[in-house]
Amino acid sequence: MNIPRTNLPRVVIIGGGFAGLSLARKLLKEDIQMVLLDRHNYHTFQPLLYQVSTSGLEPDSIAYPLRKITRESKKCFFRLAEVQSISAQENTVHTNIGDLVYDYLVIATGSKTNFFGNDSIEEHGMWMKTVPQALNIRSLILENLEQATITNDPERRKALMNFVLAGAGPTGVELSGAIAELKNHIVPKDYPDLDPNEMNIHLLEGMDRVLPPMSEHASRKAHKMLEDLGVKIHLNTMVQNYDGHMVETNTDLRIKTETFIWSAGVTGAPVEGLNASAMVEKANRYKVNGFNQVEGYENIFAIGDIALMQTEDFPKGHPMVAQPAIQQGKHLAGNLKRLIRGQKLKAFDYFDKGAMATVGRNKAVVDLHKWKFSGFFAWFVWMFVHLWFLVGFRNRTVTFFNWIYNYVNYDKAARLIIRPFKGHEESMAGERDKV
Repeated sequence: MNIPRTNLPRVVIIGGGFAGLSLARKLLKEDIQMVLLDRHNYHTFQPLLYQVSTSGLEPDSIAYPLRKITRESKKCFFRLAEVQSISAQENTVHTNIGDLVYDYLVIATGSKTNFFGNDSIEEHGMWMKTVPQALNIRSLILENLEQATITNDPERRKALMNFVLAGAGPTGVELSGAIAELKNHIVPKDYPDLDPNEMNIHLLEGMDRVLPPMSEHASRKAHKMLEDLGVKIHLNTMVQNYDGHMVETNTDLRIKTETFIWSAGVTGAPVEGLNASAMVEKANRYKVNGFNQVEGYENIFAIGDIALMQTEDFPKGHPMVAQPAIQQGKHLAGNLKRLIRGQKLKAFDYFDKGAMATVGRNKAVVDLHKWKFSGFFAWFVWMFVHLWFLVGFRNRTVTFFNWIYNYVNYDKAARLIIRPFKGHEESMAGERDKV
């Protein structure tokens, strides 16, 4: 790996997500050697991935180079690497580019999409955890609209213009709302030979309301906002199968579609090598104590989505969202400084800042403890918060001006098929009609 030998304590961080980045930034000025490992060379602001997938933003607006963080200190290093396993007894991390010995190891690998064992959905559905996956969704949406303009088969056109999303959490709600705005404002102008009324957005949720993690007030308001946008909501409906053409559910509902997006859950993304007792198998998350130490290890920590810290207020662990990850990263930085100096560690105390979700233009819901509100003001608060937490001045500026442009012009500027989705050429070949 070409990491210089040092007499300083070496802290290795696996993962450059919210947790890993928060920790790394707090350790930059410390008298340690820090090594950040990630399989991508950028941090992804995941809350805005849905805007990339629906042509609202370009990916570089929500991605930030990790080397811009580590370059701030000569004792900090970044390596583009896929971590394969951990040998705790040897204090060694094994990667595809070599092995690395650590004094302190922090696992911040985050989460991955949970398909709950449904192989057909994993094989044929779309999901959105990374920038490439968001670009795949963007390409597929635009390609299917292009195919709909050239087919003479009404059933085929119907399938191409049906958009089905499974999971009405924040991701599903925001994504379905964005696709509905694409239908209402973009399709009539860009595709005059298509009837927008033939475009249907179906949102499927296994529970009895949208936004289950949020308040009843937020769920009720979001439900109404989505219906006003034209989204068809199906509650108490679970997807059982998708073969690439037909969505089958636990009810009588069956929908022909060429675009099926899975946003129904996540699970931890652990690294091989630690004792089985350190893992909560069902959640794929590491059990950690109040100091984020992985159970059974003193010098191995886990933070963010991959960490399961059970408390009286959070018996199932903290929610797998950005705020716990950011707060745990900052707190662990302080504890690592104390540990190196031989001081007593302080337990983590999560401050719940609330939850929010946007549905569309001037439409959002916000839960802030006793305050619950929706509409334009909630939408403004949502925009401010997301701009604030974007990493980098450039990203904030570009995103802000993109939002202004989209708001004023009812437009989405990133409607480009830069990287065609796999299989597109074959599907288009079958749709070329004789003139």
